[in-house]
Amino acid sequence: MRKTAAVIMLILGIVLSLAGLAALAGGAVAMAVGTAQGDGFFTTGTARLSVPSHALTSPRLDAIGEGAPPQLPFDVGTMRLRAASVDPGKEIFIGIAPSADVDKYLSGVYHSELLDVEMQPFRAEYRDIPGASAPALPARQTFWAASASGPGQQELTWDLAAGSWSIVLLNADASQGVSATLQAGARSGLIRPAATGLLVGGALALVVGVPLLIFGAMGLGRHARTPAGPGVPGGPGMPSGGYAAVPGYPPPGNSAAAQSGPSPAPGYPAGMPRPREDNAGAMERAPYPARLTGELDPGLSRGLWLVKWFLAIPHVILLIFLWFAFVVATIVAGFAILFTGRYPRALFDFNVGVMRWNWRVAFYAYAAAGTDRYPPFTLARTGYPADFEVDYPERLSRGLVLVKWWLLAIPHLLIVAALAGTAWTWRAETTDLGTTYERTTGISLLGILVLVALVALLFTGRYLRPLFDLVLGINRWIYRVMAYTALMRDEYPPFRLDQGPHDAPPPA
Repeated sequence: MRKTAAVIMLILGIVLSLAGLAALAGGAVAMAVGTAQGDGFFTTGTARLSVPSHALTSPRLDAIGEGAPPQLPFDVGTMRLRAASVDPGKEIFIGIAPSADVDKYLSGVYHSELLDVEMQPFRAEYRDIPGASAPALPARQTFWAASASGPGQQELTWDLAAGSWSIVLLNADASQGVSATLQAGARSGLIRPAATGLLVGGALALVVGVPLLIFGAMGLGRHARTPAGPGVPGGPGMPSGGYAAVPGYPPPGNSAAAQSGPSPAPGYPAGMPRPREDNAGAMERAPYPARLTGELDPGLSRGLWLVKWFLAIPHVILLIFLWFAFVVATIVAGFAILFTGRYPRALFDFNVGVMRWNWRVAFYAYAAAGTDRYPPFTLARTGYPADFEVDYPERLSRGLVLVKWWLLAIPHLLIVAALAGTAWTWRAETTDLGTTYERTTGISLLGILVLVALVALLFTGRYLRPLFDLVLGINRWIYRVMAYTALMRDEYPPFRLDQGPHDAPPPA
């Protein structure tokens, strides 16, 4: 598959898949709203409204919009209003009428307009409109499209129609000082058909979009598998895993050599096994088959890091869509592993390419800021000073695919959250339409380390090397866990902070 065709298929697949997911979410919400109330109405809480004037009006309500015919061949919806006077001795009047008629009726009358209502805590904003005359008795007017009047709670229902409308609340005798409780509700015969249409449309978009996304990702994955040059892992003079042979360390991957155990260490005669604790220590220090590297640029600009986040915006936008494709490709690969025990190679190379691209941008802009060289727009390996690679596994456990990405990874996820997670503060607020959540975040430990290093760079012109090595170690731990949770390897990530620019094994 040509690279251009793969890019087009990936873009179409991402767009259709995102549209499908959005339609499914909208359909689910619409279906929930349609069944929220037993009587078919979605009802708000009760609000108490009080004004010293003769009447309280709502803002202009364009129920359908301009240009729509007065009578539609389908049921747009129904509004229900319930009102009751706070004073049991007073009768209340509530009505809906065209805004032009309401303006004429209240012309020269001291009345108030409701501007905004907040429920938690309750707060209503009004705008008083001065006047000297008293309105006529509202029940005697003939322009009301729907109205209700009397003692106690009054209920009004009105079928939505085209035009500009206003809701008016008065005392039945048109006296000054309106104080009442009001509750609004709405229902529509279009909600369930719209929900069904969104669900069906979303499902169809996913049926078309996901295969396009997968085929595009596989095509780009094949192009990302570029031949490595001399001195590059996988290239001439280097083993496929990227490490030169080190006595006492098994080669990475699931090869037969890895299963056979470490080779005899120097100083031990052939046939004499090393002490057990040495073998265990060697295994603990063995290189992980996901490798992250980053070379510190010795000529870093003192102030360029202040705008790198802005320069990296094109990369961030692309990475948002690529990470979505990464998640979909990982889910598909998970099913492939479950049934075949193999990670599809093209999807594997695509996902590694996405992580490599992400690491290059992170190394450039925010997670290390270790180079001024702008990252390339490619999934493939380049000569960029930051790189990431994962050894392809020939076989993977079918059972581990069900638990390693969430259950087994919990210890590492907690550590990663402590190293790179931010401080979260949640505040829940319950309103009439549900519960809303607000959160605030702080800077992570990794962010603090990078910030300290960059401030020192600003004033001294030098990037503190010990901080750089620590920052690379934290990023290396994060990317190892990412590779494990993305089902790329079965080997459990080591609990160690391998600092420095190169992910090389320690000496034997």
